[in-house]
Amino acid sequence: MPMNRKRLLIAVLVVVIAAVAVYAYLARRKSSSAALTVYGSIDIREVQLAFNDSGRIGQIAVQEGDRVHRGQLLATLDAARFRDAAARAAAQLAVARHGLARLRSGSRPEEIAVARANAAAAQATWRNAQKTYRRDAVLAKEHYLPQQASDDARQAMEVAFSRQQAAQQALRLVIRGPRRQDIAAARAGVAADKAALALARKELADTHLYAVDDGVIDNRILEPGDMAGPQTPVLSLALDNPVWVRAYVPEPDLGRLRQGMRMVISSDSFPGQHFDGWLGFVSPVAEFTPKTVQTEQLRTELVYRVRIYVCNPDGRLRLGMPVTVTIPLPARLSRGLAHHPCGS
Repeated sequence: MPMNRKRLLIAVLVVVIAAVAVYAYLARRKSSSAALTVYGSIDIREVQLAFNDSGRIGQIAVQEGDRVHRGQLLATLDAARFRDAAARAAAQLAVARHGLARLRSGSRPEEIAVARANAAAAQATWRNAQKTYRRDAVLAKEHYLPQQASDDARQAMEVAFSRQQAAQQALRLVIRGPRRQDIAAARAGVAADKAALALARKELADTHLYAVDDGVIDNRILEPGDMAGPQTPVLSLALDNPVWVRAYVPEPDLGRLRQGMRMVISSDSFPGQHFDGWLGFVSPVAEFTPKTVQTEQLRTELVYRVRIYVCNPDGRLRLGMPVTVTIPLPARLSRGLAHHPCGS
């Protein structure tokens, strides 16, 4: 009897242990299917702001740590030479436009009248030279004048005829007006000067440096009086809303992720507080778990880098801050989350 009781107790103990093991397994499986936890750190994008042209900095309107908004004026160059260039381009365009207008309007009545009068005078001179030559030719034949006089009169008549022909041609040109090729060339000149003016005005506008997005001034690299250029950043702008978490997901859990799915981010710096995020990117390349990432998996396992965007309107999440990311599973995909909903 004692032996049977002992065996019964052992059997009951085995059943209890098996039940506990099954319960723990099911609970762990349920827990693992309910959420996925990964660890990472905060990354912030930075923009190096520089002028599009070279010049001496006239003013910087912000300090390090200032919060700025898209389109806000941050700094200016000394714009004196850019204003002069724009004024010169505007004057050249005005000259070209007046020249084109003059060609399009054709000859003025006064110009035609002058050309007609010149033609008439040349005609009269030619006729008078004809009469003089005829008279001198008769006198030279009768030996009342030397032959040289007759020859000179003939030459004067021919010169007068050429001048009369030139005056007639000039009258025709004035009446017909400018050629189409001249008008087309003047029109092209106007277009070139207009483009030069647009470029000069763009260069003048480029003396102003504006914020490309909302963010915080991270660094004043140059100061007023320094020479700046396209290759020399003036300010560093941190784009801190949204920020993103750099984390790593083990390969077995990769199939449970979908781009755009919601996630919850927490930080030891703000106990009990959570930040909303969404999955924006999963690397197509596997890598070994970085030593700086703390996970419950073996460090020899392959992982995939993920980027998780987090709304950060108050600027509390900062570069390098370690965070914990909780991914509810199964999670409903959230449409449109990858298109910067923060602050909208």
